[in-house]
Amino acid sequence: MTKAGEVIFDDYHFFNDVCQYVDQAAAFTNHDKGLLAQIKACNSIYHLQFPIRKGNSYEIIHAWRVQHSHHMLPTKGGIRYSDIVNEDEVMALAALMTYKCAIVNVPFGGAKGGIKINPKNYTVAELENITRRYTVELIKKNFIGPGIDVPAPDYGTGEREMSWIADTYLTMNPGSLDALGCVTGKPIALHGIAGRREATGRGVAYAVRECVSVAEDMKALGLTAGIDGKRIIVQGLGNVGFHAAKFLSEQGGIIVGICEFDGAIYNANGLDVNDVVRHRKETGSILGYAKATSEFEHSAEGLEQDCDILVPAALENQITITNVARIKAKIIAEGANGPTTPDAADYFIKNGGMIIPDMYANAGGVTVSYFEWLKNLSHVAFGRMDRRYDETNNLNILSMIESTTGVTLTPQQRAMIAKGPSELELVNSGLEDTMVRSYHEIREIKNVKNTGSLRTAAFVAAVDKIAVSYMNMGIWP
Repeated sequence: MTKAGEVIFDDYHFFNDVCQYVDQAAAFTNHDKGLLAQIKACNSIYHLQFPIRKGNSYEIIHAWRVQHSHHMLPTKGGIRYSDIVNEDEVMALAALMTYKCAIVNVPFGGAKGGIKINPKNYTVAELENITRRYTVELIKKNFIGPGIDVPAPDYGTGEREMSWIADTYLTMNPGSLDALGCVTGKPIALHGIAGRREATGRGVAYAVRECVSVAEDMKALGLTAGIDGKRIIVQGLGNVGFHAAKFLSEQGGIIVGICEFDGAIYNANGLDVNDVVRHRKETGSILGYAKATSEFEHSAEGLEQDCDILVPAALENQITITNVARIKAKIIAEGANGPTTPDAADYFIKNGGMIIPDMYANAGGVTVSYFEWLKNLSHVAFGRMDRRYDETNNLNILSMIESTTGVTLTPQQRAMIAKGPSELELVNSGLEDTMVRSYHEIREIKNVKNTGSLRTAAFVAAVDKIAVSYMNMGIWP
C-alpha cells in the first residue's frame, strides 16, 4: 500500500493502465493525493461462483460485479459474457465507466459485470439459468437495483439477457414500482427505449463527425475538414462496429475496410456495410466477399491498411506497441473499451496522430441508457405527453404565417414542418447534443491546459467533476 492509500496489484495490467491515465491527468490538477487515490480505487469488488446443471453434470460458473465509484448513485455498467473475462478486466471497465459518465455528464458512478463463459457453448435454457442465477446472487448482496446498481448489455449480451435480469428482479421484488429501472438495454416491449440498440455506434459516429469538423485540427493532420470522403476502417461488425460504420457512411464517410475475428476485407473504393452483413449471414464469414479487392486471414492485418480513420470497435488491446507503427490512419476513434495500450497511444500521438478516446467516443450507450432509466422512473414514454400539443401549436403558427404572407404550403409540407418529435427523435437529439458538447469541452481543456492528447484532457475533465462530488459529499461518519 502506498502512502496515498492506493493498492497496486501486479497482475491487474488493464486496471493499472486506466490508473496510469488518471495519474497523467492528475498532473494538470491540484487535487489532494488521498482524494486521487479514492477516485482511482474500486469501491466494491464481488467475485462470485455458483453451480449450474449442464446435461447430467454440474459446472461452476465464475462471475464478477465491480462498483468502481460511489460518488454518484446508482452505479452503471454493462455485463459481458466471455471466456476471457477476469477480475482485472472488469475492474478496468468499471473504472472507465466512472470516467465516461463524468465526461458526458451522466449522473452515475461506474460499474461493470462479467461472467466467464463462451455463450456459444451453452443452450438458450442454460444461458437463461446462468443469467437468472447471477441476478439472484447480485440481489442477495444488494448489488443491483434502480437506485443501487443498474446493469446494461455489453460484449456477448443483449436485450434477451437484460429481459431475463429485469424479470428476475421483478420476481424477487414484487410490488416494486421502479423495478424495471434495475437494468437498461431492455427491448421496447419491456419498457426499453427507442434508439438504445444503435446508441453506442451512433455516438461513435457523432464523435468522429465533431472531431473532423474542426478545420484547424484536421489541417495539422494533413486532412480536410468534414467527414465527407474520409476513408474509414472499422474493426468489429457487432452492434457497435456495424452501427458506427452505417452512420459514418450515411454521413459521407467511405468504409474501405472491415475486420472481424475470422479475418479482414478491404476495398479502397468502399464497401457496402449492409451487403457485407448479408454476405456474412449467408456464409458465416466476411471472407469471400466478392466486392472486396483484398482479404486477410489475420484480422490484425486489416487494421494496418491505408485509411484516414480507424475505428477499433471490438475488444481491448488491439493496437499495441508491436503494431502501432504499421497503422496508417491519422485518427483512431476508439469504439471499444481500451483498444489502444498506453505506450501505443503515446507513440501514435507523438508521430502526429489523433486518438478520440474510448471513454468519450463510446459513451453513446450509457447516455441513452440514462434516458431509458429516466423513462422507467417516470413511467411514461418520451414525447407521449407533449407530441400532439407541439404539433397542434406548430400548425397554428403555420396558419398565422400563411395568412400573413399569402403563401400556402402543401399538406405534405405542413405535416413535415409541424410534426412533433417521436421518442426516437428526442433520444437521438439528446445523444447528439451530449456528444457535441462533451467533445468541445474536452478539446478546450486539451488546448488550454496543453494536455497533449484528448484522452488526458478527458480524464482531467472527469477527475475534476468526480473530485468536486466527493468534496461536496464529505466523509461520513
